[in-house]
Amino acid sequence: MRARRAAHQRVPAVSSRARAGLTCMTTTDLDLGPAAAELTRVVAAVRDDQLTHPTPCADTSVAALLAHVHGLAVGLRMVAAKQPDVGPPAGGAEALPADWRTRIPHELGALVAAWREPAAWEGVAEGAGVVLPAPVWARVVLDELVVHGWDVAVAVGAGYAPDPAGVEVCLEFVGDRSDASADEAPGLFGPAVPVAADAPPLDRLLGATGRELRWAPPVSR
Repeated sequence: MRARRAAHQRVPAVSSRARAGLTCMTTTDLDLGPAAAELTRVVAAVRDDQLTHPTPCADTSVAALLAHVHGLAVGLRMVAAKQPDVGPPAGGAEALPADWRTRIPHELGALVAAWREPAAWEGVAEGAGVVLPAPVWARVVLDELVVHGWDVAVAVGAGYAPDPAGVEVCLEFVGDRSDASADEAPGLFGPAVPVAADAPPLDRLLGATGRELRWAPPVSR
């Protein structure tokens, strides 16, 4: 959810207020399919020579970010299935599977399917040692897909057109963070970047999650 030092070293920062307000949501509230489809398109646009390029996540290459996307797809599918928590995935570029071009789309599809099961939204679930109501986890998943989709897209120049409805859900979930709750876990978001109140929803979401909207990869010489 944030621009950070290592893309794999974090768990969701969700306040008790957010947890309480989201527990009654059901499977009819959102579909992860459009966000996963756009992220899949962006992943397909990555060239091999771009894997070592930087991303908006500090000290995180494109390969490392793709490894994180793969790991979160697997881990958050397990959250939906209420399977035993195996902890955070291995991080860094070295964790990117050799067959990532087919593996990541497959895992994203499996993630979407898992969260379309009504049982995924029932009760509580655990991931990376964090226990949250299942509907809160669903918002975490959507936010991961939407924000990391932008991270990869801007790093490789792929363009980005996320589903507007999904962006609105994420923006409501994250908020503007100008008054971040005291129980928000420290270090999991970058400082919110100021964005005009009338800016497009995606821009406001990116600012709230610590993204610099003007970020661009260094120009090769």
